[in-house]
Amino acid sequence: MKHLALIGECMIELNGEPFGDMRQTYGGDTLNTATYAARVSLPEQIEVSYISALGTDKLSQGMLERWQADGINTDCVLRDKNRSAGLYLIQLDKQGERTFLYWRNQSAARYLLQHPDYSRVLSALKQADMIYLSGISLAILPETDRTLLIEQLRELKQSGVEIAFDSNFRPKLWDSLTQARNCYQALLPLVDVALVTFDDEEMLWADKDEQATIARLSAFGIPKIIVKRGSLGATVCEQGECTFVPTTPVENVVDTTSAGDAFNAGFLNGYLQGKPLTDCCRQGNQLAGIVIRHKGAIIDKSATEHLRRTFN
Repeated sequence: MKHLALIGECMIELNGEPFGDMRQTYGGDTLNTATYAARVSLPEQIEVSYISALGTDKLSQGMLERWQADGINTDCVLRDKNRSAGLYLIQLDKQGERTFLYWRNQSAARYLLQHPDYSRVLSALKQADMIYLSGISLAILPETDRTLLIEQLRELKQSGVEIAFDSNFRPKLWDSLTQARNCYQALLPLVDVALVTFDDEEMLWADKDEQATIARLSAFGIPKIIVKRGSLGATVCEQGECTFVPTTPVENVVDTTSAGDAFNAGFLNGYLQGKPLTDCCRQGNQLAGIVIRHKGAIIDKSATEHLRRTFN
């Protein structure tokens, strides 16, 4: 069995029109990936664990129970009696593109590394085959905790744990481009699988094209690089060989909120089974193509349950 551990934050999601119909659920980039990875994986082949912190309130408890129902191991979700989950609001345009408003400064996940039980989490991470995190996982932490986490990941990598990273750059979470760049540059030499979106790379690094992104990431010694372009497909690079993997056009797109997160889940399911990277991308495209036909970050389980047979 392979063990995939995902580090990050889940928030309460409000989805709809302000002062109109509003749906309450939950979501967060790494939690979205954890959810879809657990749904499409056979539990006897891949164990999916989430690493985070929640409050002790009813909303936090409700989220935890739903994660467990999706097959996520929550043994390393710490509970903080003084804080709760953050909150975000999604507003959609007619094309299904979204904008976000966030309230997360005092979320429990932000103070994960300061939790008195965090040493237990760190011990558990030593047993993982792969740790997955994103730029948001780093950005929400206080700066000293951010530095500490990278040092801990360095030690974990040295012990044989693979590191997967989605850059998922969100400017509002950083004090400056320089701060974000410095943080990413400290982490990237540790990364085994880079799952990046070109739009984010262009925004953060001013990359002119995919080739510039691939060259820059290759310079850090990252052995496996996947550059995502949404509906345009993805480019996969391994040991200097690059292959373009197209998508199948999707009609009736409703909400692209967690398209990239779903892609990552399908990809990681294939990767941990040892499939070729191009097949991993096709799985990611297939899963994302289903998710974007529904509203919200976490769609109904029934829409993806057939993929467990297809992917395994």
